[in-house]
Amino acid sequence: MKRPYHLYHSLLIFFLLPFLAQAQLSQDIANIEDKVIEWRRYFHENPELSNREFNTAKKIAEHLTSLGMEVQTEVAKTGVVGILKGNRPGKVLALRADIDALPVTERVDLPFKSEVKTTFRGVETGVMHACGHDTHIAILMGVAEVLSKNNDFAGTIKFIFQPAEEGAPPGEEGGAELMVKENVLKNPDVDAIFGLHIGAQQPIGTIAYKPGGIMAASQSFEINIKGKQTHGSMPWGGVDPIMAGVKIVDGLQTIISRESPLTQEAAVLSIGKFSSGVRSNIIPEEAQIIGTLRTLDRDMQKMINRRMEEMVPAIAKVYRAEATIDIEKGYPITYNDPELTSKMLPSLKKAAGEDKVIEIKAITGAEDFSFFAEEIPGLYFFLGGKAPGDNNPAPHHTPDFRIDEAGMLLGVKAFVQLSMDYLNTP
Repeated sequence: MKRPYHLYHSLLIFFLLPFLAQAQLSQDIANIEDKVIEWRRYFHENPELSNREFNTAKKIAEHLTSLGMEVQTEVAKTGVVGILKGNRPGKVLALRADIDALPVTERVDLPFKSEVKTTFRGVETGVMHACGHDTHIAILMGVAEVLSKNNDFAGTIKFIFQPAEEGAPPGEEGGAELMVKENVLKNPDVDAIFGLHIGAQQPIGTIAYKPGGIMAASQSFEINIKGKQTHGSMPWGGVDPIMAGVKIVDGLQTIISRESPLTQEAAVLSIGKFSSGVRSNIIPEEAQIIGTLRTLDRDMQKMINRRMEEMVPAIAKVYRAEATIDIEKGYPITYNDPELTSKMLPSLKKAAGEDKVIEIKAITGAEDFSFFAEEIPGLYFFLGGKAPGDNNPAPHHTPDFRIDEAGMLLGVKAFVQLSMDYLNTP
């Protein structure tokens, strides 16, 4: 007589298990928020520059090890990789966070404000997480903890904590390109990769995405001009590299404004540094110009590079100077695989809400996540970090950059939802 009851009880448990597991997963996500904020504040207060993220990497590795993961360190110099296996075989997914800070002196008055100082390219400066990578680290550490407790998924997850997204120091390799070179997407072979970036000017609680190219290719360039030194009172006695440099800067902008089909795709050329001379009454012998080029079309990039290489020495020659230009390979276009993006869009909407996931136009910022997405299908999206009522948020890479920590939990939710849905879908 007891058998029907036991059968009913067993069937009830069988059908309830998925709901119980989902409830536990949701609770674990909610419970991780305080830890994520605590980690973020630690990394914000203790920032490290590209390829020098030694203490950052140590803290990440300790956390992943405590979760029982297989942990790899010193990947691409200071990178950390954690490997988490599900409870059955399946695909391999990678989740990526960048971990380096910037040579920026913080002005934001926070109890965990960075007071770190360093010398960068011969200039004394502060060090600051002025692009939000501290939040990326904390979010992915939180995701790692949640999924290590809820590994009811098919396959394997690689947690990639990547150094030097902002670029390796001169003369060094680094970043995603070096990680790919060192086979971070192999053994086991990764099928797809997801990444996110917090946005200080995007409202919290929102996710922004775009199929195809979402961020520009980025190239740095360096121009060196050689003139002839003379007294400032008699400029005709020498060759002024500053004058030649000014005309070069002016000329380069005409490549964008007069030669680039901007209705096809955007392109931006900016000068970040112009240095020359030592005092007011000496016309110097040399000048140096450093800048960046952002493009969203490969053919336009090739055309602009060619015109820069033609124009720089030609303009210098007009002013009796000599000039050379070196254009770095830089970062490729950050490309969201259209099929993967379409497949995972419902997951983003489940995490944030149907009306909180917004398709945007491409932006001229750049990301070396692009090197991963050149190798395997990738999806990269933006996470809102702007506080309600903040009508004038500071841009990234500035001393006044700040984000609202209340936006980070959605990053955990999104990564968890994407991971579960991707791996558990045949």
